[in-house]
Amino acid sequence: MERLSGPAEEARFVVENGVAARVASLIEPVLESMGYRLVQVRQMGGTDAILEIMAERLDGTMTVEDCEAVSHAISPLLDVHDPVEGSYRLQISSPGIDRPLVRPADFERWAGYEAKIELKEPVSGRKRFRGPIEGFADGEARIEIEVPDAGRQIVGLPLALIGSAKLVLTDELVRDTLRRAKGNDTTAEKTDKPARKDARSKDARKDSRRTDVTKVK
Repeated sequence: MERLSGPAEEARFVVENGVAARVASLIEPVLESMGYRLVQVRQMGGTDAILEIMAERLDGTMTVEDCEAVSHAISPLLDVHDPVEGSYRLQISSPGIDRPLVRPADFERWAGYEAKIELKEPVSGRKRFRGPIEGFADGEARIEIEVPDAGRQIVGLPLALIGSAKLVLTDELVRDTLRRAKGNDTTAEKTDKPARKDARSKDARKDSRRTDVTKVK
């Protein structure tokens, strides 16, 4: 069974569209030069438009100070290239406990925990899968699911067909994540500090360390 190793394991298989894709292409090299990984970019509309950027350190941690550092580094870049029309709030955050899975290596790092995966097109008549992660091999995310009339089975889902994947917020996941955090000074419980006047407070259960900056044009 062939397993990925090296840079290919860390390349994102999730690809944004439109404005989010343009932002991702702008900021990803900057984040990498600072020692961070881009997790996901999302543009959320409405009366209070938000550009959300999820990032993390290479060890998976992300503190409030990290969010502030990322915000200060990429804000001038976004101002110069102006990829977003109108005013919006730039939100830098950690992936959270129920994080998106965006790299092949994520299925190895989080093996044993429950995930939800939605495909771009059906495989064996279904697009949605939920169950414990069994790793990654041969270009497929492995997940254990309940198959009608066949019981529990491990299935392989090709990365090219995965539209979205994320961890399921379970008590076990929360407990294990907080246990690891207590053993790592960089992820110890903190109180958010304002990045510019409108940083938001931390939601401990969601682990949503983040900083917001309103950008008005």
